[in-house]
Amino acid sequence: MKSKIISLENIVEEQVTKWNRLQIMQKRKEVKVRPVITISREPGTGGTAIAKQLAKVLDMDFMSGQIIQQVAQSANMSEKVVASLDERRISLREDWLKILFDSKHFWPDSFLRHLMTVISTIGLHGNAIILGRGANYILPPKETFRVRLIAPMEARIAKVTADRGVSRNEAEKYVTRTESDRKSFILKYFHTDIGNPAHYDIVIDASRMGIDGTVEIIRHAYTVWTEH
Repeated sequence: MKSKIISLENIVEEQVTKWNRLQIMQKRKEVKVRPVITISREPGTGGTAIAKQLAKVLDMDFMSGQIIQQVAQSANMSEKVVASLDERRISLREDWLKILFDSKHFWPDSFLRHLMTVISTIGLHGNAIILGRGANYILPPKETFRVRLIAPMEARIAKVTADRGVSRNEAEKYVTRTESDRKSFILKYFHTDIGNPAHYDIVIDASRMGIDGTVEIIRHAYTVWTEH
């Protein structure tokens, strides 16, 4: 039995189809679109597992940073994503990005422009959890629930050692390198410190709460946030 190979093109097509269906349901008032949740995480906090489980609990789409980056690097893919919006929303997205560029003095290169296009489009569709890629710096704070996952260094090294089946030394190198890469990415493109708690609505020590506990805390906090 041959395994099915899912390409980036397939992923984008499926998501765009889902968004279009959601727009129709929204116009018929059959569904209420909820704001996006962004999750920023220190390496070794279990961010991917937490985001995926949260998406299931809240019945939202899970958008990983890797997929978003790949789409952002392809102008053709970005155009397909934007095409899923109606004219009013496209205009809103353009206004949104212009305000962001002007207010934060960005001088975006080609990659950042595509990245912001993709993430802002996801933000307008709503009902999604975005992992990484600086989404919390792109989407409007008043319309985005921004989560940051942290943990002590030793706890993160221990988790990576167990999850990946590697030595402590290898786990430490992974955590240190990945943390440095993420800090550099945010500093380069958004000119800020990824660890500043002022950029988030909630900061959680995932090592103390565990995956289930962290998911429940985010779910409850998100529910309270959406009601205010």
